[in-house]
Amino acid sequence: MPLTGWAGAAWAQAADVNQRAELQEALPQARLVGQGRLTFWGFQVYDARLWANPGFTTDGFATLPLALELSYLRGFESQAVAERSITEMRRSAPISDEQAERWMAAMARVLPNVKKGDRVMGVHRPGVGASFWINGKATGEIRDAAFAKLFFGIWLAPVTSEPGLRNALLAGAGP
Repeated sequence: MPLTGWAGAAWAQAADVNQRAELQEALPQARLVGQGRLTFWGFQVYDARLWANPGFTTDGFATLPLALELSYLRGFESQAVAERSITEMRRSAPISDEQAERWMAAMARVLPNVKKGDRVMGVHRPGVGASFWINGKATGEIRDAAFAKLFFGIWLAPVTSEPGLRNALLAGAGP
């Protein structure tokens, strides 16, 4: 059944067939909320896109389903991504060293090394956790709601280290 209206337009904006399949499975009514590029010290790191269902709000990001897609513009090792994620998650809440180790091991399991051109999509499932896709292939999930809230908060929480990227990602969200 073809999608029409805003849903059809969102699917048309999807980068490829695999991405449309990921979004269709995770968020059947998803629309592109916003997009931006992370640049750090002049280096282009990744392009980010936020997808959510109608009614998504800036204040509700931690309680609503969403998909965050990162298209990498350079390569990174899984361990480096996990360590940086924990550092950024600690901006929102205290995380014990024990919890950080568990979450880093979980991230290493579902997020392999990435190279330039790889596309990683994380899907926030409120109250459940997060599932991950790499280049259109499901790689696993982390069934921990606290992890998911803090992980997606890296980009969407008011205390993010990248407020410009946050604003770009949330550009089409309600208040």
